[in-house]
Amino acid sequence: MQDKPPIILGIESSCDETAASVLTHGEDGEPVVLSSIIASQDDEHRPFGGVVPEIAARAHVKKIDHVIDQAVRDSGLTYQDMDAIAATSGPGLIGGVISGLLSAKGLAMALGKPLIAINHLEGHALSPRLAAPCPFPYLLLLVSGGHTQLLAVRGLGQYERLGSTVDDAAGEAFDKTAKVMALGFPGGPAVEKLAAKGDPKAIKLPRPYAKTKHANFSFAGLKTAVARAFEASDKSDTAKADIAASFQRAVCDVLIDRTANAMKLFLEKTDETGPHRFVVAGGVAANKAIRQSLEDLCETHNFTLTAPPMKFCTDNAAMIALAGLEHYIQGNFADLDVAARPRWPLDSAAAAANPASGFGKRGPKS
Repeated sequence: MQDKPPIILGIESSCDETAASVLTHGEDGEPVVLSSIIASQDDEHRPFGGVVPEIAARAHVKKIDHVIDQAVRDSGLTYQDMDAIAATSGPGLIGGVISGLLSAKGLAMALGKPLIAINHLEGHALSPRLAAPCPFPYLLLLVSGGHTQLLAVRGLGQYERLGSTVDDAAGEAFDKTAKVMALGFPGGPAVEKLAAKGDPKAIKLPRPYAKTKHANFSFAGLKTAVARAFEASDKSDTAKADIAASFQRAVCDVLIDRTANAMKLFLEKTDETGPHRFVVAGGVAANKAIRQSLEDLCETHNFTLTAPPMKFCTDNAAMIALAGLEHYIQGNFADLDVAARPRWPLDSAAAAANPASGFGKRGPKS
């Protein structure tokens, strides 16, 4: 039996962040992040107003060796100190996923260490546990550039999807809004900053699926409505601010409406007394207006809100290392011929049913 806590090297490369992290757990069993390195690709993609898959793949290849080496050195340990190598093997932009997974396979083979193939969505699902205890079960809203899903998380490997987007993810809608108004890239922070100066009631925008009983999302129509509103405006700074504020309010309303339905579905299948746990993760979770709206919703429905620190909301390798640690403890290892997967739903049963998830510039939605 191992007499020291496992030490896991995690690698993440599913979209436009090249990341590596070293993680273990303390005497209390809670995770300890020894290092976390994230190399942004914003400069590479900024001229195009969005993530270009081919450019992302080349950037990963260029940066990944340095990022991994920096993470190991910052941890104060050596490669031989690692007990396993965990890497994202899907879902995501396939070129990026392949880059990280191949690096992990090479290290695992050279070091004689186990390889752990991690679902990127599972990394997000477990990410709140990086900062504070978050016992199972809990309801998760995963809201990012590539994914918008509501999941019941009942344990490691036990995920039930209650709702998902039928077309675009919320983060894509933010990026598209920023691109339409030439606000720069990444779009989410730019829209949020501009929205603070605008009137959220100035522009009438749709709330897709409002008042319906299911927990699915749709953002394609909202994106189109924003583009039309901008074309019809005078393109002034005031007009841009009003559109940004109205769009952000619409996204908040959609997330609240859909999440409220998911809370009902979640409570139907749990015997626990409240308050129940609600977790929000993913890059869009860094938006302060969205967080406040979700906090208000939780207070109304007897849930407590937990969210990762801002640095662990966006794609990072600490969450991959954490998922790797959980699987290492259970002995869930992968063969060296494990394939990179552009699609990999956490809940296969839900993925087989309607709505089928789509595919956008940031990769598959599941």
